[in-house]
Amino acid sequence: MKKAGSNPCSPAEELVVYGRRLLSDRLTTGTGGNLSRARREDNRVFLTPSGIAYEQLSAAAISVIDLDGRHLAGEKPSSEWQLHREIYRARPEVNAVVHTHSPFATTFAVLNRPIPACHYLVGVCGGNQVRVAPFATFGSMELARLTVTALGSENCILLANHGLIAVGETLARAYSTALYIEEAAELYWRALAVGEPVILSSEEMEKSRKQLGIYTGKPDINRPPT
Repeated sequence: MKKAGSNPCSPAEELVVYGRRLLSDRLTTGTGGNLSRARREDNRVFLTPSGIAYEQLSAAAISVIDLDGRHLAGEKPSSEWQLHREIYRARPEVNAVVHTHSPFATTFAVLNRPIPACHYLVGVCGGNQVRVAPFATFGSMELARLTVTALGSENCILLANHGLIAVGETLARAYSTALYIEEAAELYWRALAVGEPVILSSEEMEKSRKQLGIYTGKPDINRPPT
């Protein structure tokens, strides 16, 4: 029996649940994108496997690697395993990574255009805009290094001509960030079609981040799966 207050799912089970949500929330199509969850106490990273449809994903298929990149269990890891590993190495407070090909955020990634503070929800990224990391071939160590450098201490970043990466202390938090940034990206895209969006000031964004719990770590923006 699980202890009261403990996570009801194992890391592998969490990834199965959120992997299916990637499709239902239209954050990717097919087998695109990937998710991971770190278990710091035993140096393990649970990662969605390569080439398996999310509808067919099982906990047993989830790939397990360590922070040295050794494959320990499950199916072959996603081609972006180096990207996930390097984020965990650089950000010890991060325990989950969500990579999407969500259409509106990826539209701005293709344009190499940051998403500015058109809506207070942009504050979930941890800054005043969602910036863009330089392009590198998917699955490469170069992409991992460029992304980690560009991400810095923030919670998400666009990958030029590719997609979006969101990170968080929990998988719920990282997933919520990806979902909210996709919402903000769609609003920005629609506003640009009508006129010139009004961009919130740095002062207003700082207030918004505090309200969202970005500085306090409160789980105000978590959206647990239903």
